[in-house]
Amino acid sequence: MKEKNWKEIPLGGLILEAGNAEEYETGSWRTYRPIRNEEKCTHCLLCWVYCPDSSIIVEEAKIKEFDYGHCKGCGICSAQCPVNAIEMVEETKFNSKKEGGE
Repeated sequence: MKEKNWKEIPLGGLILEAGNAEEYETGSWRTYRPIRNEEKCTHCLLCWVYCPDSSIIVEEAKIKEFDYGHCKGCGICSAQCPVNAIEMVEETKFNSKKEGGE
């Protein structure tokens, strides 16, 4: 691809490689983390369909886990879940629970 000078670059910028966001972990931007209740989950996969970051890992037509390295915590998965199986938990609360806090 020919390198462009500043006058040739479109107003919104230039993405040189399609799908290049996979190389960058963006999960550190997150304020809220999706937590799935496995007992409530019906594996309808609506969360997977609507996730803008492809952060829901599916194997054999069932949700396996979230890719927290790329999940930005937008909450779309939680909003689309018809059985309310995904709760958005504030990242600081999740971290303190994980470390033995309240």
